[in-house]
Amino acid sequence: MKTVKDKVAAITGAGSGIGRATAVLLAKRGCHLALSDVNEQGLAETEAKCREHGVRVRVDRVDVAKREQVHAWADEVAREFGAVHIVINNAGVALGATIEDTRYEDFEWLMNINFWGVVYGTKAFLPHLKAVDAGHIVNVSSVFGLIGVPTQAAYNAAKFAVKGFTEALRQELEVEGGSIGVTCVHPGGIKTNIARNARVTVRRGWTDERSSSDFEKAFATTPERAAEDIVTAIHKNRRRQLIGGDAVLIDFMQRLLPTLYQRVLVAGMKRRRRKMLSAAT
Repeated sequence: MKTVKDKVAAITGAGSGIGRATAVLLAKRGCHLALSDVNEQGLAETEAKCREHGVRVRVDRVDVAKREQVHAWADEVAREFGAVHIVINNAGVALGATIEDTRYEDFEWLMNINFWGVVYGTKAFLPHLKAVDAGHIVNVSSVFGLIGVPTQAAYNAAKFAVKGFTEALRQELEVEGGSIGVTCVHPGGIKTNIARNARVTVRRGWTDERSSSDFEKAFATTPERAAEDIVTAIHKNRRRQLIGGDAVLIDFMQRLLPTLYQRVLVAGMKRRRRKMLSAAT
């Protein structure tokens, strides 16, 4: 896809962070937008920023964990705009807890959004992309879709699943032929609200009330930078897009030390646990 001008893009999780930044960047480049989120206030703010660039914008409150809502949204978007060319399955949530402490309800909540939301968005919009035999699907995974991390088992499970799902999708579409590209995106630490809004199960020596804010301090990449990389990946039809220097480093570490990296993480977590336990006494 050489240009996004006059194309139509559907973006989930557009009320903040990467979703908002990508929507605004596409609007600047003349792309019409269908935006969704459960955060209606944030969605309205994104809409206002996008309309400044003179493109058509539709906004809908859509819970990506609800299959019927996603499919209805996709059909309505295609009907209103006449076509859909870009789909960015970006909506996501975070959860911090050991496997032992993770409630089944929290695990299902995260998987329904982070994994099933991607599946629903892909399957709902794919027929519309095939109808014009052109377009691109972007599914947002994470660096935690490349490595396993303590207290992130549910998030790891969803993001690893998104990676495998997206790679299989790309291959199937290539076998069929046609002009639909697929990219799996692996952001590192992005300055968004996802960590701040995460569900965290507090457990002495593992997590505390400060866990999300402490984790967030390491985030170095802006949503705007992430948006630039995503749009570039669409233009260049990349299979995979790493976002941020930390993502590049983590990917290199995983490929160089595919199992040894776990020892590095264990050593770091042990030091953190000792510090947390010491502070609590």
